[in-house]
Amino acid sequence: MPEPLTDEVLNQLFREARTCQYFDGRSVSDEQIHAIWELAKMGPTSMNQLPARIVWCKSAQAKERLAAHAAPGNVEKVKNAPVCAIIAMDVDFHEHLPTLVPHMDARPMWDGEDKREARAHSAFRNGTLQGGYFIMAARALGLDCGPMSGFDNDAVDADFFADQPNWKSNFICSVGYGDPTRLHKRAPRPEFDLFNRLL
Repeated sequence: MPEPLTDEVLNQLFREARTCQYFDGRSVSDEQIHAIWELAKMGPTSMNQLPARIVWCKSAQAKERLAAHAAPGNVEKVKNAPVCAIIAMDVDFHEHLPTLVPHMDARPMWDGEDKREARAHSAFRNGTLQGGYFIMAARALGLDCGPMSGFDNDAVDADFFADQPNWKSNFICSVGYGDPTRLHKRAPRPEFDLFNRLL
């Protein structure tokens, strides 16, 4: 049976982990990028849809391209990150269901233009879940993340997904080793009773 994680691990994943805007200059290897995916892909999604598609902007040229579509306040965050990932979703995720859900014939449930809106909703929901798993996987591997939504989604899609028009960007996320000297005080987190109801 699973046991509760140690406080040390919980601190790394949640209590002491911070959203990072600045990094200390250390690089992120291709092996680390692959390791993030190998963990993140294990998180649950509805019917194992796994709609997330990730483009890892690691080269200076790729980060420049991405930064060109970022809001002014995010341009340098993209350029200066060791890696900045585009977390996208595949609206036509159902094409892969015969492989991902081999125990049942799931593809017809989502097939057809009349189901495109339903697919888009499901892709967004489950792709966002995978984005959360992405962040936790990176933290589990000793890295820090800076998720951002300040960018032109349509421009990013046109630039990076011209050959995959069914891929749609959700958010972008910088990855690296955060610079703790440039962190501001953590923003407040509410007590249970403020945002919860236990029935």
